[in-house]
Amino acid sequence: MQTAVIGLGKAGLPLAGVIADNGFEVIGVDIDERRCEGINRGKNPIPEEMGLDELIKRHGGKDLIATANYEDAKDCEVFIIIVPLFTDENNIPDYRIMESAFRNVGRLLKKGDLVVLETTVPPMTTDKLTRVWIEEESDLSLERGEFYLAYSPERIMTGYSISRLREFPKVVGGVNRESGVKAFEIYKKFIPNLHLVSSARIAEFIKVIEGCYRDVNIGLANELFKIADELDVDFYEAREYANHEYCHIHLPSTGVGGHCIPVYPWFLVKEMEKRGKFSHARLLRTSREVNDEMIEYWAEKIVLECMKLNKPLNEVKICVKGITFREGVKELYHSRNLALARLLSEKGLDVYVYDELYSREEVEEMGLRYLEPEKADLVFDCIGLKIDWRGQR
Repeated sequence: MQTAVIGLGKAGLPLAGVIADNGFEVIGVDIDERRCEGINRGKNPIPEEMGLDELIKRHGGKDLIATANYEDAKDCEVFIIIVPLFTDENNIPDYRIMESAFRNVGRLLKKGDLVVLETTVPPMTTDKLTRVWIEEESDLSLERGEFYLAYSPERIMTGYSISRLREFPKVVGGVNRESGVKAFEIYKKFIPNLHLVSSARIAEFIKVIEGCYRDVNIGLANELFKIADELDVDFYEAREYANHEYCHIHLPSTGVGGHCIPVYPWFLVKEMEKRGKFSHARLLRTSREVNDEMIEYWAEKIVLECMKLNKPLNEVKICVKGITFREGVKELYHSRNLALARLLSEKGLDVYVYDELYSREEVEEMGLRYLEPEKADLVFDCIGLKIDWRGQR
């Protein structure tokens, strides 16, 4: 059986590697020709992904062929699509990349083929949108049983994707029962901890509500942290003893960044707004606002600390340490740490940034100023949420 993985990014490439490592021939399709060439030479484009180097060296250019040409996947029987879904400034999904991928696959589809979407999407996407795109391009009918369509959300974590694929629970659901069973039987060959759910819509909802859970609980932690600060209470000591089998207070933060958690709640919020059910998603919207507003809270605290230094406010050198959205991940998507640095700069303060994952040149290409922490008057550690003074008070 030949399997095509459409999209060789941080989710797609580890999946392609794991499938190849289980004895299947994989055709990986990606628009980045240079990335494809590197993979076929056994070069891993995601070095921070533990275990991926070994898989790409072992299978790249052999059992895993990367290509920018969809036609190279025409003999595949299984098509797994895991391409980006971005949202616009109003948090509305932009389906153009996904639609292009599905239409390209539709032109290749043969009777009996299986298509599985893994990108996190709003519920109803698989049966309401992707089915239409496939049927329009392929002239095949799902109702007549001429192809199979399912959804199985990726549940990885950057840096740990290989172990997540091999150990973490994963779900799959079909647009109809036959599709779900077909996808389950195939996925079971390379995903050990797999569960079949009743529909693609259920599988979509499962992934989205995971992100909502995290966002709401981080929002709660951020509110409790601010209240504890106001009451002169050590939040971390209180959290240590508050947490037990029936209570898990999350850690506070500068907000929530990345491709996942700050995006998924909007899928449900926007759908409820579209239906006029505004009160149904009130908590989800509030959590988004609480988390995004944390940079205002931290900016105020930083300014107040700067005022304690024996210097004019606009001459205090502030270093924001750690601008990625998560420690150890060289990604800036929805980074609240980066947003905090830019907010401080907009306020007219003397702001610099430092991140061990970025060089001075990379920082300056972003329009920011680079400074090593020891040369600053005040350092805000975004990961540890600590303010350190370097100058005289």
